[in-house]
Amino acid sequence: MIPAAENCSSLLSNWFLMKRIFLFLLLQAFTINFLMAQSGTLLLKSGEKGLYVEHKIAPKENFYSIGRMFNVSPKNLASFNSLDMAKGLSIGQVIRVPLTDSNFSQAVSEGMPVFATAEENESLAKISNVNNKVSIGNLKMWNELDAENAGNKRKLIVGFLTSGELAKANHIVIVAKPGVTTSAETIQKPEVVTENPVTIANENAKKVENVVEQKDKPGKEEAKEVVKTEPSINSGPGYFKNNFEQQLKVYPASKEVTVTSGIFKTASGWKDAKFYALMDGVDPGTVVKVTNPSNNKTIYAKVLGAMKGIRQNKGLDLRISDAALSELQISDSDKFIVKVNY
Repeated sequence: MIPAAENCSSLLSNWFLMKRIFLFLLLQAFTINFLMAQSGTLLLKSGEKGLYVEHKIAPKENFYSIGRMFNVSPKNLASFNSLDMAKGLSIGQVIRVPLTDSNFSQAVSEGMPVFATAEENESLAKISNVNNKVSIGNLKMWNELDAENAGNKRKLIVGFLTSGELAKANHIVIVAKPGVTTSAETIQKPEVVTENPVTIANENAKKVENVVEQKDKPGKEEAKEVVKTEPSINSGPGYFKNNFEQQLKVYPASKEVTVTSGIFKTASGWKDAKFYALMDGVDPGTVVKVTNPSNNKTIYAKVLGAMKGIRQNKGLDLRISDAALSELQISDSDKFIVKVNY
């Protein structure tokens, strides 16, 4: 009888152990799903204190962890919500997370997308005005729009969370597809890729080491991270010269500025004469004319995106691909002066 009792006790003990494991796994799954829900769609909202997104408190979250998540000071987070930090936060509580220049941008095309709701066929002008006057050109590119209204879209990207743990974990980049234009001919449809097209790899040298090359083969675009160091061939002003001339027919060039520039390295341009640039205040997909004032050498480069928000770009107004630098016959690759026309 004793062995039977021992077996019964062992079975009972195993049952309790299995039950504990099951409950633990169930709790873990619930927690993971709850946390994943926090990184879902962020909706841009506006109040008396400024722009914000809402966040529902998950288990073990506090002012400090949310601050790291969104790159917001815990004190500012508490102040924005008129809350007492000493009292903590409750699971399921919804708080407002302020969006500022330190964690949110409506100029760059990378980070975690922030959305806004739109009515059917609502005009882009109205959507822009309601959402902090975001550029209509960016609205078109980010949301693959080629008309002046939102069509049947219900949620539109209106900016990007650019820093904080949440932005890094959900980071995407939107790059204009080469050769696909809208009715305005200068705003191009986007491609979403999961890699940053410009990765800072050497802070001391302040050079961009990697760039996503977008291949101009219809229906066969692919992202490829490359580094190129071979010398340029005689490629002339570049593949995008005709695009620039067509662009002038729609929007005559109105700006010519002298800027301080740097480079980023890419395989493109060495043999195909496809030169690229990064520049603030210019819609991605726009082709700019870049001239070396010392010898009047000129190239035409397509703008991939903005430079804002990257510390290594401080003191620079422009970055061009290294093949373009070679074509302009500029020897100093750290900083140099060029004229930009667009």
